[in-house]
Amino acid sequence: MRPRFCLLLLPFLAGCEPATTSTTSGPRGTLVISIATDPNVIFPPLTLSTEGREVSEQIYEYLADVGVGLNTLGDTGFVKQLADSWTWSPDSMSIAFRLRPDARWHDGQRVSGRDVRFTYRVYTNPAIGSPTADELADIDSVSVRDSLTAVFWFNRRSPRQFFAAAAQMSILPEHLLSRLSPDSMKEGALTRMPVGTGRYRLVEWSRGSHVELRAVPRHYRGEAGIARVIWSVSPDFSAAIAKVLGGEADVFEGPSRDYLPQLAARGDFNLKSLPGMDYAFMQFNLRDPARPSIPHPLFGSRDLRRAVTMAVDREAIVRNIFDTLARVSIGPMVRALPTTDTALNQIPYDPARADALLDSLGWRRPAQGTTRVRAGKKLAFPLLVPVSSSNRRKAGVLLQEQLRRVGIEVKLDEMEFATFSSRQRARQFDAILSAWTLGSTPASVRVTWTGNAARPGGLNYGAYSNPRFDAFIDSALATVDVDRAREYYRRANQVIIDDAPAVWIYEPRKVLAIQRRIRTTPMRPNAWWLGIGEWQIHENEMIRRDRVSQPAPASGKGDTGR
Repeated sequence: MRPRFCLLLLPFLAGCEPATTSTTSGPRGTLVISIATDPNVIFPPLTLSTEGREVSEQIYEYLADVGVGLNTLGDTGFVKQLADSWTWSPDSMSIAFRLRPDARWHDGQRVSGRDVRFTYRVYTNPAIGSPTADELADIDSVSVRDSLTAVFWFNRRSPRQFFAAAAQMSILPEHLLSRLSPDSMKEGALTRMPVGTGRYRLVEWSRGSHVELRAVPRHYRGEAGIARVIWSVSPDFSAAIAKVLGGEADVFEGPSRDYLPQLAARGDFNLKSLPGMDYAFMQFNLRDPARPSIPHPLFGSRDLRRAVTMAVDREAIVRNIFDTLARVSIGPMVRALPTTDTALNQIPYDPARADALLDSLGWRRPAQGTTRVRAGKKLAFPLLVPVSSSNRRKAGVLLQEQLRRVGIEVKLDEMEFATFSSRQRARQFDAILSAWTLGSTPASVRVTWTGNAARPGGLNYGAYSNPRFDAFIDSALATVDVDRAREYYRRANQVIIDDAPAVWIYEPRKVLAIQRRIRTTPMRPNAWWLGIGEWQIHENEMIRRDRVSQPAPASGKGDTGR
């Protein structure tokens, strides 16, 4: 019998967060985070990847951010960042944010209400093409009442007005960016040294190698506990986890089941488990990649997509890859969100029905064990897989074998993440093994699966569109009643499950391997990195790399990025 290491590790995973007590004066030590993908873009309006957010959310700040409780209704539980206070108008059609008078940009300039107004204009500028723009649709405009007050005006009342205004836009420096054209601003996102207001500032970015941040001295919200944070980039998962096992890195997100016993046996790492906020899926392109104006020759057929889904044993895939550290995904949502109904009717694993449905669609096998053919063409397609994800690579192999059994030929097209991401954005794929990390609200489904998001530049890369799904999502987002929202989401999710624009494969728990000398704070399930500024390394537990770090200078030539 195959040993089930994960079952033995679960009690250890549940309570491994060390207590944080302050024993240092000022930032000390070095935190190295091992990643298998370069952050790519850390300009907040264009940042999509988890790695990009990990870095950018140390450099830039929101007015206020969602707390560990993940509440996004009203303003309860939000954590103040740039905003010192806020005031709702009597009719709830505007919110005035008062900024902290001691807040400064990394180049020493004061933060003002003009920066907030400028940020809104950047995020909503079609020439910038921010994927967050749709989340700001209920904001009519932003005005400046005085140097420290910005007022958000709304088109209508909604349950997530405050969330949209306070926590969807990282504030940008008007004095550095206002003279740039949108094209120059987007180009600068890749070439300029960013200037933010966060506890850390960028000092070095060697693409494909590492990103280094240093703590900002005398930061207005208090100095960071750790002086230096480095993201060490590896070409793939194996190389990234090897850095942890070799003592070169302190943090790794998502060690696979195979490595958990090794990490647990070392004794110098804690394994922190958080509710899963990710889901992975095989997405079909419903449009022809060569001619997007017409349906895909295979996946434009709802029946064929359903047949493929019936041929996939998702339970077996999850057991094989994760053991007990993941569950079968139930659609474009995760179980951790209070609006998720887990009792949805799934397309069942039923290879016999898949065979019958494929036969009825004219896809026949010339002989037992061969690939199905219709009108002289094989039932075959390439599946794009990123080499940066060990789990998706394993899932690809299992999918390939399961679909072969029903006469579908799958060619695995593995590639570096940069190429994978480029092909995904350009919609140059037939099928792709993708994954989304959900934000603090199920509202993110609006920018990943609705018809509006299927337009060019949107994040609905497979171009799925169903007006019923969109209507239920709109209704869910319009209500403040959690039970009603849950029902609308249930209906929407049932529609998309039945339409099968993807095979929903797995929803993993988030597991972090964290070196024991790192003293962490409570973590938000969908953004464990937000508290890094509060983490600490005690003097008596420092290792060699901790003692070479010094806080970044207060100002310097790199501040403006020129």
